Amino acid sequence: MEDQHCGDSLFPTSTLIPVTTICILLFIVGIAGNTMTILIINRFKDMKTTTNLYLSSMAISDLIIFLSLPFDLYRLWKYVPWVFGELVCRLSHYTNEGCTNATILHITVLSMERYLAICFPFKAKAAITKRRVKYVILALWGFALLSAAPVFFLMGVEYENETMPDPGTRQCKHTRYAIESGLLHTTIWVSTAYFFCPMFCLLFLYGSIGRKLWKSRHELHGPNAAARQKVNRQTVKILGEWVLGSVKAGIHYMTFNIRTDFEALGIIHLQTLNMVTEKNWASYIKPGVSSSVRGHCPAKFISNPN
Repeated sequence: MEDQHCGDSLFPTSTLIPVTTICILLFIVGIAGNTMTILIINRFKDMKTTTNLYLSSMAISDLIIFLSLPFDLYRLWKYVPWVFGELVCRLSHYTNEGCTNATILHITVLSMERYLAICFPFKAKAAITKRRVKYVILALWGFALLSAAPVFFLMGVEYENETMPDPGTRQCKHTRYAIESGLLHTTIWVSTAYFFCPMFCLLFLYGSIGRKLWKSRHELHGPNAAARQKVNRQTVKILGEWVLGSVKAGIHYMTFNIRTDFEALGIIHLQTLNMVTEKNWASYIKPGVSSSVRGHCPAKFISNPN
């Protein structure tokens, strides 16, 4: 017996219900976890370390991503017609892409800070200040939003027949202009660079940190040596788990992102709805991972003097 499809959705009800349930849970956990992180870090003065400033900024990024989840849930149940207009279509995809880029940049720069703090502690203490970190965070957001700008023009409301537009066929999708002008190709390259460049950077940084900790395991002396070594290991472990989870989700997101873009270009032929939907849900995995890990990060990082 075939599954029944619900209304204008191309997915059977047996798929819609569990996916919607998972997304609602992700939404609740993401909103609650990131909101708590922001409030706690900003409420208590001793929590405003340089590391936690990055965490707070990333929580804002993930919070914005989760706020676009209801629109994707709507598309899951009723893909056609798109009723929220051109601006919401463009803005929801742009903010999602921009915030994803911002989170990737934050993780990379935060890992650089941990590298300096562990491998060059005295230089790091003088160079890494709260004032400088705030400027760095502003620069990261500016670069992330600027590099995501093509996405704003990549998406739009399209009709099946542009010569005789039927309001019942409105879709929020890649525009014909984006495909014909080469803008879609540019976006593919930017998305790919945003994944591989930070990934190679993180591999180098954590490899260097691991080598430094391994060499210095017998060099720490004094009554607090064991405690300091434990803190260093915990810091690297937490960031490592966080990065690993983000990379796994990032691979999934990037794969479906590129597959969806290639489908729009006609390079491969897949169901557009399936690809767009899978890509959208993958984009919520990473902030979901970040929210769960970040829930206990501030308490761990409070021992960091920076």
